[in-house]
Amino acid sequence: MADSDGSKYKGDFRIFENVDELATGLVDYIAAISEMSVKERGFFSIALSGGSLISFMGKLCEAPYNKTVDWGKWHIFWVDERVVAKNHVDSNYKLAKEVLLSKVPILPSHVYSINDNVSAEEAASEYEFVLRQLVKTRTVNVSESNDCPKFDLILLGMGPDGHVASLFPWHALLDLKDDWVTYITDSPKPPPERITFTLPVINSASNVAVVVSGATKAVAVKLVIDGYCEESTEVAAALPARKVQPTDGQLVWFLDNEAASKLDSVASQPPPA
Repeated sequence: MADSDGSKYKGDFRIFENVDELATGLVDYIAAISEMSVKERGFFSIALSGGSLISFMGKLCEAPYNKTVDWGKWHIFWVDERVVAKNHVDSNYKLAKEVLLSKVPILPSHVYSINDNVSAEEAASEYEFVLRQLVKTRTVNVSESNDCPKFDLILLGMGPDGHVASLFPWHALLDLKDDWVTYITDSPKPPPERITFTLPVINSASNVAVVVSGATKAVAVKLVIDGYCEESTEVAAALPARKVQPTDGQLVWFLDNEAASKLDSVASQPPPA
């Protein structure tokens, strides 16, 4: 879509009547990419975020996905994680385990959670080291345009402020070019200490999906996709979600009607058949 300065935000926009239909569309999409990746590479590398996105993935535990998905080939990572104990209410790992990991036969050795017994800086460093080892073995593919890991799929949510992963508007982490994983100790949203993938890693993925629902995020959705919103004084270019533009991959937005309600033209587009 063209924004106020004539530039275009590129992506595929899938808009659903409600969150239940959105969840069905999302898990269909995940299952299709999983099947394709396993056929092509023998693995499926997926990086998760937290929040409502994980609750939508609960449908993968139901028929037919629980029987048709090749769970033994999945390798699960976290785009970002709060530096808290794994049983803490704020842990993205805890949420994913409750909703998905404990209900499908994913190998425990294929689940790459952070070390929650060290500082945020050490946890980020250790997580990047693990990624680099897995890129060497091509369990995670490597980008042809840079040396970043090329995940088969990265799943992102988006906050009302336009943040993705633990990358927040105007924060210095948005400018990192060489790090794969970094850390933050002053997150505007609690808890303050987190690790996060950097934009170069997110934008190196084969597929990136941004999943957003609810009217509270409609202004941010419009700012990111249309590039402006009369109801906001925010600068669209400062929103991290607008910086998500895969270099050699595909970007898909999954929106419910409420989240898409302020968009110029894509709000009238039905989801693909």
